[in-house]
Amino acid sequence: MSASRRSGTTDEPDAQEPEHDDSDLLAALLDGMDAALCALDADGVITHWNREAERILGWSAEEAVGRAGFAGWAARGADAPEMQLRLLAAMRSPGRQVHEFALLTKEGGRVLVRTQTAAVRDADGRPAGVYCAFSEVHTQIDLERSIALSEALFEDVGWGVVLVDADLRPALANAYAAHALGTGRTALLGRPLGDLLGQGVEELESVLAHVLAEGPPPAPSEVWVSLREDGEPGRDARRCWRSGFVRLSSPLSEEPSPLGVGWFFQDVTEARIAEQDSSQLRFRAGQLHRAARAAAECEDPGEAVTVHLDFALAGFADHALVDLLRDPLPDHAAPDEAEPEVRLVRAAVTPAGPQGPPRSALSGAGVPLRYPDQHPAVQSVQRAGTVRVTWGGRDGQRAREWAAARRWPEDTAHALCAVLRSRGTTLGVVTFLRGPGRQPFERADTLYAESVALRVASAVDLVRLTERG
Repeated sequence: MSASRRSGTTDEPDAQEPEHDDSDLLAALLDGMDAALCALDADGVITHWNREAERILGWSAEEAVGRAGFAGWAARGADAPEMQLRLLAAMRSPGRQVHEFALLTKEGGRVLVRTQTAAVRDADGRPAGVYCAFSEVHTQIDLERSIALSEALFEDVGWGVVLVDADLRPALANAYAAHALGTGRTALLGRPLGDLLGQGVEELESVLAHVLAEGPPPAPSEVWVSLREDGEPGRDARRCWRSGFVRLSSPLSEEPSPLGVGWFFQDVTEARIAEQDSSQLRFRAGQLHRAARAAAECEDPGEAVTVHLDFALAGFADHALVDLLRDPLPDHAAPDEAEPEVRLVRAAVTPAGPQGPPRSALSGAGVPLRYPDQHPAVQSVQRAGTVRVTWGGRDGQRAREWAAARRWPEDTAHALCAVLRSRGTTLGVVTFLRGPGRQPFERADTLYAESVALRVASAVDLVRLTERG
């Protein structure tokens, strides 16, 4: 316990209740604190000594209170005079004074402590003693390191740090995380993640809830997300965040009490997209190679056309159409000539419906398709290049009307047209179609479409040469 105290009772016979001295309350307060506390009067005599001071040094309050300074028991004789002077100097200095001293435990060991001292004044404002709080230096250093680490995580690191509370709402975030989430550090606090993220928010919240309940996963995970402000999550809007999670629990409670989740993430979108593109290129190159080998074994050149298309569709599109010119167009010598009329005939469809186009259509015979002048297939022939179009609306009925007007399957939402050319002659166009649940065609898809179109054009040209021969 702490300093000497009066009995708390009075000798007057008519006293009804005992009077408690303020020192009882002060002793109880000091003993309940986690810091080691002691007090010295103006003469350097120890007047208070709490339980944490007893724990650190081993000296009880009964052994410490009333001693003049620390000499001979809690400090070496050579160190005690300077220690006493520096402690009592706080009575003449404003604010708190910080020092480091080597003290002795009751067992004879040495403990390096860091002290904070401040003057204690009487009712008239005159110095009456010194209040001293001390802790082991390694404990203080550990605390300072923890604080420094926390500040560094929120300011200096190259990844996002978000503290998510038990309601799965951000309670604290560093600048990297705020920038990645497309808002300010203050603006995102307390907001549901669904207000910030579109695609991927359910997966992220599921992981956070699991961490709160069960603990973090054994290894970092990658989450693909899109920001709510980016609208529709196209490929350019997607972000891949490599994420790690830790569960935060209160160190002050005996039972684990979850405070939230520490979420650490880094944007690895460019690396993952590059890996996906590389893998996609390898797959598509393999498909072209397999298609060439399969087409070489076809006795019917017309069958080779659908073989190339069947291999090309894997992972690329849902449908493929081949429309041929009734009158193939040679290269124009004069660029100022009038634009020739484009009359196209449906020659092949894959996957074929119950009534697929006749094989003879590959020669260019048949009923011309009534394509308007602005039809993507017509534009592809006129430009001798690729044309990409996308239905950008949400109305399902209007999407079906949009596809029907272009003589495409009703579940079409994205199209890519590539011209068929062989030996300097334009033969027609191949159209690849995707449904509404898939991503629109991108620039990287045009190279693959052109490669397929080159092989299809060679097969169509071979059909016509065979029929002529």
